[in-house]
Amino acid sequence: MFPPGNEGIDMGRLLQQAQQMQQQLMSAQQDISESEATGSAGGGLVQATVTGTGELTNLQIDRSVVDPDDVDTLADLIIAAVRDAHAKIQRRAEEQMGALNADVAGLLGGTGGDPSQLAGLFGGATAGQLPDSEADDDSDDGPARGPGS
Repeated sequence: MFPPGNEGIDMGRLLQQAQQMQQQLMSAQQDISESEATGSAGGGLVQATVTGTGELTNLQIDRSVVDPDDVDTLADLIIAAVRDAHAKIQRRAEEQMGALNADVAGLLGGTGGDPSQLAGLFGGATAGQLPDSEADDDSDDGPARGPGS
């Protein structure tokens, strides 16, 4: 488990470092959950703001994209803007967690690793962890719509 040549590990120091990393992790989780990101679609005609917890807090739609005869395009733009905002939050989480992941690997004698390994802690799926509904997103069915659309 530990690299060769480290048989005389100071367990007290190791525990202290682990506790510091736990505090850093909790702080990073708090920072991410309190952060906001704004995504856009249609060249900025639709903008959506989400929090780090995934809550949609603001939606701005330019009047030029509101066409009663083409509601589907507006719906697609809204979905794209929300997805863009979520992707920005996910990237921010991966950046913050990448540093902590490298610290953990360094503590155990490694050289760091893939920052996305810890991203799942913030609600972001990592590779191989997409729910079935998102994993099959190859369909040409378009975005899900409510009743009557």
